[in-house]
Amino acid sequence: MKNLKSKNLRLKREADYWQGSFSAMASPCEVLMEIKDRAMATRILEGVSDEAKRIEQKFSRYRDDNIIHKINNAKGSSVAIDDETARLIDFSDQLTQMSEGLFDITSGVLRKVWKFDGSDNVPEFLAVSAMLDKVGWSKVRWQDQVLQMPEGMEIDLGGIGKEYAVDRCVQIARSLTDESVLVNFGGDLATTGERRNKNCWSVGRLVTGKENAVALFKLSRGAIATSGDAHRYLLKDGVRYSHVLNPKTGWSVPDAPHTVSVAAPTCVEAGMMSTLAMLQGEKAREFLELQEVDFWVD
Repeated sequence: MKNLKSKNLRLKREADYWQGSFSAMASPCEVLMEIKDRAMATRILEGVSDEAKRIEQKFSRYRDDNIIHKINNAKGSSVAIDDETARLIDFSDQLTQMSEGLFDITSGVLRKVWKFDGSDNVPEFLAVSAMLDKVGWSKVRWQDQVLQMPEGMEIDLGGIGKEYAVDRCVQIARSLTDESVLVNFGGDLATTGERRNKNCWSVGRLVTGKENAVALFKLSRGAIATSGDAHRYLLKDGVRYSHVLNPKTGWSVPDAPHTVSVAAPTCVEAGMMSTLAMLQGEKAREFLELQEVDFWVD
């Protein structure tokens, strides 16, 4: 117990499973384990926590000791990229092509003019326009695991980082036990497999389009990812500005749903679809129907 506390981990026994929790990636993190043995539950929780925090440390844009900081402060110089980071950049490149430029890991720099704190502080048009020169994946040279971009531009892998962390942590749990484990990082979740007796894991999510409403997911296998504006938005003159920004205009995507959740075999796949759907705005439902995936839109 003392070791768990020193790592800011919490573990408690529920009816027929262990529930572990900690904080990472600005989200509450939960690990549900259909395990009888406390020692094994502790080992799984520590393994998941260590991996989540490793990924956060490596890819957070708020640190000055990782590959993202090195890239964003290269001042136009080329940067050699390690294999793991390269895979995420390659995946981001694919998403950019699939979305015809609506998904763009260089658009994070727009946060310098957008502060999604629930206030009515919508930026001036000229301030947004001035940032567009620093946005655009097409301006970046990416070849043979070497990245070069104009000075002043940045990349931000936050759009796929949490889902990647969930999938990695599921792999960690699966390597330690054959029993069912569910990893839930702030509403992005995946399970190692079915529970005993064909029971499902029950997990709630906030439906942001309706005050204090909660939906309940029952998950037996696979993953679910949710995109929405529950906590990151602006509200001015009756208009709600979502944190989902169009990198081509620098402005909030109009008429985007409050919440999009998608089920898929992996959390990365689910997150990809939910994010791309949000970027479609009012056409989100139509987009998801064409993908033939299970989804929920509010």
